This record gives sequence, structure tokens and C-alpha cells, in this order.
Amino acid sequence: MIRIENITKYHQGRPVLEDVSFTIAEGSNVGLIGPGGSGKSLLLKIVCGLVSPDGGKVFIDDVDVHSLTPQELADLRFRIGMLFQNYALFDFMNVGENIAFPLHQEGGFSDEEIDERVKQALIDISLPGIDHLFPNELSGGMKKRVSFARAVIRRPPILFYDDPTAGLDPVTSSKIFILLEKMKVEGGVTSVTISHDIQGIKSICDRFAMLEEGKLVFLGDHDEIEACEIPVVSKFWQGYSDDELEI
Repeated sequence: MIRIENITKYHQGRPVLEDVSFTIAEGSNVGLIGPGGSGKSLLLKIVCGLVSPDGGKVFIDDVDVHSLTPQELADLRFRIGMLFQNYALFDFMNVGENIAFPLHQEGGFSDEEIDERVKQALIDISLPGIDHLFPNELSGGMKKRVSFARAVIRRPPILFYDDPTAGLDPVTSSKIFILLEKMKVEGGVTSVTISHDIQGIKSICDRFAMLEEGKLVFLGDHDEIEACEIPVVSKFWQGYSDDELEI
């Protein structure tokens, strides 16, 4: 279970996250939504210990994330798979080495096991046989899928996806959501997915949390958000753009 309690973060004296609190149950899939600049990515970085809050606490399985020593925090992050917006691939490693990196970190796998898992991961993301290529030889969509494969290769119990389909064409986006749905069906994974693709996220999440100007303005399941009468929530859920939300 992940507990987010009264998280507040300031930038240049202005709150960019303000008193945000909600709980993510073990095995649940939460969609973190909201207009651009509402604090979604920042909140995710705070939850996994990459950024410290100015107020509030985060607990993962009753462990206070921001009270851990550097080594304890590294051990905790090892239980988390993260897909970042900027791919975060190692330029000096080829695709196969990038995907295999978490397995080498974990240890306990033979070279044959690692090769087989990497091969299967590339098949799963519909990019078989590109293990020898380097990140600078890939398109943005290919980098995104390789990043996804690396995030899930260890099958961690917690997965954070930061806008996994941003900048992708509809076909590639559909493939990513199919992979996310597969992770959900296989069960046992607690996940948080940031996305502006409302149609895509509907099928993979069982609860939704919406931020607007750094504040939590909605928390509930699919039926509750469908029936929500809060204007900013209902408009976003119906697919209005950020500009239209400001009107």
C-alpha cells in the first residue's frame, strides 16, 4: 500500500503541490490525471523518493520514504519500475543492454536467462531483433517502448508510468496500452499511470486521482468520475484540451 499524506511542494515561494493526500491500495491501478503543469510528474517523483517534499509524508508498505538512508532508499526503489517521459536510456548501451540492465543489477540470472527475457521483452513490444541498435538509432516511439520493456523486465511489484504514450502515434499508443492492460490482467502489480489519453487510460485503471493547480480535486473509481459534476473534472474526463479547461 502507498499512502500519500498532505504532500506540499513549493517553487519560488508558490505551492506547486498543496496538501495532496490519497491512498493507493496494493494491486490497484491508479490513473493520475489533470491539465499540464498541475504537478502530476512532480508528485510521482516525490512518491518514489527522487524529490523531497516541503511538507507531508509518503509511506510505501508503512515505510516513510523520505526518512530512509540513501542505501535504504536505493533498496526501496529496486522494488519500483519507472517509465520516465524522457526515456532515460543509457546512450552508451545498446537496446539489449539497456533492457537487461535491471536484471544485471538484481543478480541471480544466468546470461542465458537474461538473453531470453530480453528477447521476449522485445517481442512483447513488437520490436524483435533490435537489441543491437543504440538509442540514437531509434525513433521516439521506439525509445518509449524500449523504456517500457526496461521498466517491467524485472516484474517489480510497483510500477510508475509517466505519460507512457506522450508523442506517440495512435497505433503505437494502442500497443502501449495493450501492454499496460496485460500487466493489469496478470495481477499483483500496484501501478500509477500519468496520462492525458483519457480513452486509453480508462481500460487500465480502476481508480482515478485528478490534480488541478497542485490540488487534488477528485479521487474515485470509473463510475464516480463518470458521474462527477465538478466542471474541471468532467470537462477533462470528456476530453477537453488544457486551453478549453481554462475558458
